[in-house]
Amino acid sequence: MVRDRISLRSLPQLLCVIGGLVLVLASAGCALQGNGFLNPVGPTAEAERQLFFEVTALTLIVVVPVLVLTPWIVWRYRRGNKQSAYRPKWEFSWPLEILAWGVPVLIVIALGLLLWNRTLRLDPYRPLSAALPPVEIQVVGLDWKWLFIYPRQGIATLNELVIPVGRPVHLTLTSDTVMQSFMVPNLAGQVYAMAAMKSQLNLQADRAGEFLGENTQYNGKGFQKQKFRTRAVSEQDFSRWLEHVQETGKRLDCDQYAGLMKQTLVPKPVHYARAEAGLFEWVVKKYQTEPSPACQSLTGESARD
Repeated sequence: MVRDRISLRSLPQLLCVIGGLVLVLASAGCALQGNGFLNPVGPTAEAERQLFFEVTALTLIVVVPVLVLTPWIVWRYRRGNKQSAYRPKWEFSWPLEILAWGVPVLIVIALGLLLWNRTLRLDPYRPLSAALPPVEIQVVGLDWKWLFIYPRQGIATLNELVIPVGRPVHLTLTSDTVMQSFMVPNLAGQVYAMAAMKSQLNLQADRAGEFLGENTQYNGKGFQKQKFRTRAVSEQDFSRWLEHVQETGKRLDCDQYAGLMKQTLVPKPVHYARAEAGLFEWVVKKYQTEPSPACQSLTGESARD
């Protein structure tokens, strides 16, 4: 009788725990709606959200029956229930074996095919199909800030990424410090930036807005503030912004860059009207045997082991 009372008391508690978990997950999803892939503003993030829901639906085929049947089995086969069947010599059932093994095998096969197909489609190196040519931007991860170089326009920005709406953006990334992880959840997934290497990311914004960008790879005491602002503006506003930076920004030469290499936090975005030609290639090659000619005088002082 004591064990029976414990089972009766445990069932409502178990249901409350399950309900609480559902509410927590729902609240977390609502919290991510603002700056996250659940609120996409571009084709890449939209495809990632769709993949998330498809994978979740497939896994729920296993999860939901477990959540539903566990309290039902506990209630039906409790010690005080004399109505339930008691079969001490029962050992095997083909239907249960097929159900227990067949369904997970089918789900794994479906997930494998789905993820293989989407991995190829969502390859960050794969260009986005569009009528307009992409905006080329070079990204350098620093301690604890992000440098964006627009090589065709000859400008650069610190902790601010501005892109035109409806036009593909091709990012080429590297790091002038430890490994970092670049991510703008509303636009695309994360991609790593590593010293002496170049990685790529293709994204596009379908509507204007301001979105959070950040480094998701822990790299020191300033990591939690290594965030940047991503602004998607119209093509006309983008042209006006370029002209404004070219007229009012300062020059990003080798001496200025030497200051950026120090471990510092930047309180607000900085604009550079003229960026040193070949700066990005120098950052990549300075850790290699043949550094680029640009800023070669800084190589001996700044290269890290």
